Amino acid sequence: MTAALVNTSKDDGVMVLELKNPPANTYSYEMMRELDAHVLDARMDESVHVLVLTGAGDKFFCAGADIEMLQKSAPYFKYNFCLHANETLCRLEQTPKLVIAAINGHCVGGGLEIALACDLRVARVNAGKIGLPEVSLGVLPGTGGTQRLARALGRAKAIELMAEAATFPIEEAKALGLTNTAIITVTAISISEKVTR
Repeated sequence: MTAALVNTSKDDGVMVLELKNPPANTYSYEMMRELDAHVLDARMDESVHVLVLTGAGDKFFCAGADIEMLQKSAPYFKYNFCLHANETLCRLEQTPKLVIAAINGHCVGGGLEIALACDLRVARVNAGKIGLPEVSLGVLPGTGGTQRLARALGRAKAIELMAEAATFPIEEAKALGLTNTAIITVTAISISEKVTR
């Protein structure tokens, strides 16, 4: 049996979904399938009121899609992989529970696209970089980032940041409107206590 790519725990109405694919918590089709299943489970669980998404470890929330996997994949797979990832994030975004991204490390590319699908984004101080640098790889954000970033920051600012492939310290994210707050320690417990209590 393979190890889970999304660890889950539940306590006092809070379900934690931890993305776990060291070293950068990049996502694959398998991880997105697990995330999708957990989101659906949380929707149907009356005891869950809050979902907290975070990354395993303290260096990366998520660095986006597994680029090496995508480079080896056929175009048909890439298309359907991106389609499924976007469908998963749409389901996350439309879930009638409070969904919080607990950004505990670098949050770039598809990682930021995941965070943008959450209702709130709370970041650890000095967690690292945040941004959508996909154009530096010759692609656009493929899982709804173009739309969600424009909704979060406004069209002009979103286009500017994506066109420049800008990444910047998480401390600057609050001033831009990418995060709601920054705290010293980002754990599921600290997040749920700060936001829900």
